[in-house]
Amino acid sequence: MKKLAFFLVLQIIGVAAFAQMQIKTVNGMVEGVTEKSGVTSFKGIPFAQPPIGELRWKEPQPVNNWTGVRKCDAFGYNGMQKKVFGDMGFRSAGMSEDCLYLNVWVPEKPSKEKLPVLVYFYGGGFVAGDGSESRYDGESMAKRGIIALTVNYRLGVFGFLSHPELTKESVHHSSGNYGLLDQNAALRWVQQNIAAFGGDPKRVTIAGESAGSIAVSAQMVSPLSKDLIAGAIGESGAMIKPTLPALPLSEGESNGLKFAEKAGAKSLAELRAIPANELLDIASKQGMPSMSSATIDGYFLTKSPIESFTAGEQAKVPLLVGWNSAEIPYQAVMWGDAPTPENYVKKVKSLYGDKAERVLKLYPGNTQEEVIRSATELASDRFISYSTWKWADAHAQTAGKPVYRYLFSRPRPPMTAAMGNAKAGLAGGVIKDENNTKPAANKQPEAYAGAAHASEIEYAMGNLAGNTTYAWTADDYKVSETMESYFANFIKTGNPNGAGLPKWSPNVKGGQVSFINIDVKTTPQKESGQLRSRYLFLDEDYNN
Repeated sequence: MKKLAFFLVLQIIGVAAFAQMQIKTVNGMVEGVTEKSGVTSFKGIPFAQPPIGELRWKEPQPVNNWTGVRKCDAFGYNGMQKKVFGDMGFRSAGMSEDCLYLNVWVPEKPSKEKLPVLVYFYGGGFVAGDGSESRYDGESMAKRGIIALTVNYRLGVFGFLSHPELTKESVHHSSGNYGLLDQNAALRWVQQNIAAFGGDPKRVTIAGESAGSIAVSAQMVSPLSKDLIAGAIGESGAMIKPTLPALPLSEGESNGLKFAEKAGAKSLAELRAIPANELLDIASKQGMPSMSSATIDGYFLTKSPIESFTAGEQAKVPLLVGWNSAEIPYQAVMWGDAPTPENYVKKVKSLYGDKAERVLKLYPGNTQEEVIRSATELASDRFISYSTWKWADAHAQTAGKPVYRYLFSRPRPPMTAAMGNAKAGLAGGVIKDENNTKPAANKQPEAYAGAAHASEIEYAMGNLAGNTTYAWTADDYKVSETMESYFANFIKTGNPNGAGLPKWSPNVKGGQVSFINIDVKTTPQKESGQLRSRYLFLDEDYNN
């Protein structure tokens, strides 16, 4: 009898635990999976109809309701893309236009209070990426009492094609920006559904890295999204020239017409009739117009993001933002030439003409070592660091909210022995060379020892263990604990500071400009006159 009673108790407990994994969304019931950590994950929840057929190049449409319980135990499809970056590893169901899915991680312990929410947008230059990448997993954040989401959005020609016929058929007289509209649809889904998961729709922080960070800056100024967020995190990138700035609608439409002509399509209907894989191949050919820029369409974007930030028209929320100490190697400036002072001067003169002397004072190169450092800094600034600085500076001047700026300086450790002859590529990628084991005869000097583009993601999200490419050390886990703690505190309170962490002072209008340098020894630092002079020069050069 006692054994029977014990068995019944176990059954009751099991049923209760099972019931906790089911959530009623506005579209239907979803069932999650409890991870070993106790966190419950819901993978592959649709937040919009599949953008296929006539819905290709339309703003995302509401999901159709379903009956029964939808099992959310596997990631949905990733968006259409070529394999562009060597550091991306997807766990998706495959590639498809049917890609508008999101993933939710919910803390193990129920809370009496509604929990803060993190919505993370992946990077990849608006041409690659997926919410199933392990480096973005929200499990570690959920263990800290945060409901975390990753969101898929359309990419490349599928997400950013603008065309006069698309503008004409739109009730908003706009075209392009479909990938950004997907993100907005996910934010609206959060507003409708996150309370059912235990989250607070009034405490939603959006975050992203690279293109994801660029997207965060755009969502902050969009009239469609700026009232849906309570905080923002940007890791390397803003939609500010020269980093994928938004184009006037007319320019976007012109690019779309050129694309259609090169694709052999005489109408929008013919473009929509091209199979997805074939369209992707066409878009990837050399000489095709780029399809990774947003448009100032009068709907999602009413003006360029920097104009909105300068005018104080953005979301008035706290911002945590920064970049890495060596975003891109010196070779991006030297173009394969040896990093000698003579070669460096030639490259700077070819880039800046009569402004070269000013640049050489700001980025000096009198020795090989100095050339490597300065060329790295110049390449990084031109690539993504300056635009991120401009975003931080403008928001501090006009938002009336704190801006917490960081510099991430921890270089990745060496790769594991299992990676063989693989080496680091540009912008955080990995290049595998399984055939050629001989060193190149004209081997270049080592890159500047800093943190490469995208290398901070696993540290910030607490996901080092999920990346088996690198031989992580105790110091790496120490840096990750510091950075993730800062991020988690910010998501919860709008302030990254907390017990046991070096004090991080915010930037506000009229105050001392400073930042936190995140490394094994994390230290607060003031912005030097040399550093500010660099960015003020680029400000002038880019006419921002």
